[in-house]
Amino acid sequence: MILSAALAARYAPDVPLSLHGSVVFEQSYGGVEGDSASVAELCALLSSISGVPIRQNLAVTGSVNQLGRVQVVGGINEKIEGFFAVCKERGLDGSHAVIIPRDNIKHLMLTEEVVEAVQNNLFNVYAVQTIDEAVATLTGIAAGERGKDGKFPADSLNRLVEDKLIQFASRRQQFSEGAGDDKRHK
Repeated sequence: MILSAALAARYAPDVPLSLHGSVVFEQSYGGVEGDSASVAELCALLSSISGVPIRQNLAVTGSVNQLGRVQVVGGINEKIEGFFAVCKERGLDGSHAVIIPRDNIKHLMLTEEVVEAVQNNLFNVYAVQTIDEAVATLTGIAAGERGKDGKFPADSLNRLVEDKLIQFASRRQQFSEGAGDDKRHK
């Protein structure tokens, strides 16, 4: 519900949201607890809608509200250290990182090994406040803010998402208007 509200509030305020999305976690051996994965889920949906791929060498944790603000999650140190351990096993090369809520910075008490890896640019921790910051970090494309004209910049990820959602709504309307036509069956 929060993901639907975030999409509708941010991208389709004047058109009906015509989208059904599902997110699957590959090789998940347990349920997703709470809403710690909602930032990752929303970024995955934005990537799918826009057609812009996301980096696969970053871990993401964080809760998101319906306005796109990234919120604190529990177990932040364990999450960072767990991903670090996997990256270390596979070989740290400086490309791996974790995206966390900025408000969790004050809770960090990482092991000396992780701190040294960050200091030596072998591992990174990115702290974000908004879904726009998270998705820009994951895609390398600026999310973009609405201008005075009410539109996102043409080359922004948010514009790609909004344009696609408007296209979905338009197709749905065209389909509904032509539902009585037998043209598709001839």
